[in-house]
Amino acid sequence: MAVGDRQIMIVAGEASGDLHAAKLVNAIVEADPDRNYRFFGSAGSNMRAAGVEATVRADEMSIVGLLEIARALPMFLKARKALLVAAAERKPDAVILVDFPDFNLKLARSLKKLGLRVIYYISPQVWAWRKYRLSVIRDHVDLLLTILPFEKDWFLEQGVSNVEYVGSPLAREVSASRTKEEFCLMYALDPLKPVIAFLPGSRQKEIARIFPVMIDAAVEIWRSRPDIQFAVAAASLASREQITAAIEGKSGVDREALRSIPVLVDETYNLLNASDAAAVTSGTATMEAGIIGTPLVIVYKTSGINYRLLEPLISVEHYGLINLIAGERVAAELIQDEFTRKTLAGEIILLLDPAENLRHREKLKSATEKLGHGGASKRAAELIIALISDRK
Repeated sequence: MAVGDRQIMIVAGEASGDLHAAKLVNAIVEADPDRNYRFFGSAGSNMRAAGVEATVRADEMSIVGLLEIARALPMFLKARKALLVAAAERKPDAVILVDFPDFNLKLARSLKKLGLRVIYYISPQVWAWRKYRLSVIRDHVDLLLTILPFEKDWFLEQGVSNVEYVGSPLAREVSASRTKEEFCLMYALDPLKPVIAFLPGSRQKEIARIFPVMIDAAVEIWRSRPDIQFAVAAASLASREQITAAIEGKSGVDREALRSIPVLVDETYNLLNASDAAAVTSGTATMEAGIIGTPLVIVYKTSGINYRLLEPLISVEHYGLINLIAGERVAAELIQDEFTRKTLAGEIILLLDPAENLRHREKLKSATEKLGHGGASKRAAELIIALISDRK
């Protein structure tokens, strides 16, 4: 590498992290155009498109649940070893860890032993659960970049001083590209009738446990409201195949009606914008629905043993990100045994009441205004460049 050039190792593991990491890579290059940057690490498709050399391909590392992670342990150990070997050989100017805490916090320990500068972007949600991880952040992370408005103060109160709030990378980046009328015309929906969006998650296990309850709730709703229309947002082509197979596997008089439900890829924001209400799997998507302003029900279900293992570690009042940002239960939460066809159907029907729908939209607008006004990737890039330059 030429004098003045820089190498940065960047590590993401899930689809959302891959997307945010790619935006960060582009922001770093734009913020320091006179310098040549070379990026390598754990990269998904978006990061590779942004020019990140894939020491490890992150596409298959998105796994949820303690038991599932345990079964995939050999894969994670192999990936960790490959990244540490590359870091030791190439000695990057900094390592940026993006979300993915089960993997990245362990990696941070080893990277610090190599004498490398460690930056964590999209801070681990230790304020929500597994607070014992704070010691790893204090001892092995040189700069912690947070994206939620309450996080910086919380970390400072816990003794983490090297923390900055950059804002949400989703703020002002989540928007629809089509009107409700255009969307409905494209997918044979009636814009004059209610539309309900189902977002069953991106992981195979999530879809397998959550989507069947969603379509059962649709059948339940049709018994009293046959005018209601449904559409499903699939995170990928593979997810769409899984969702479609679940619909095809249904039997009974409602099978043909269920088959008519559109299952859409790359249309999440347009679907939410066109919907009167939504059932959304807990995660980043609840914040996206909130930014668009769609009244929602937050749902989640994992295996019984996973829930029994994880539930005691959770230390927040709300599961949904949008509720945490709001500081109150803006969206109903149906978690584990509370998530049934009848409870989901009841909450969705409630959201279709005009006065209730309007109240939810106003609450969501107030909550998402706390996320800032965009530019999170740019601010994070500037802080990272300053840290590296200071070291030089």
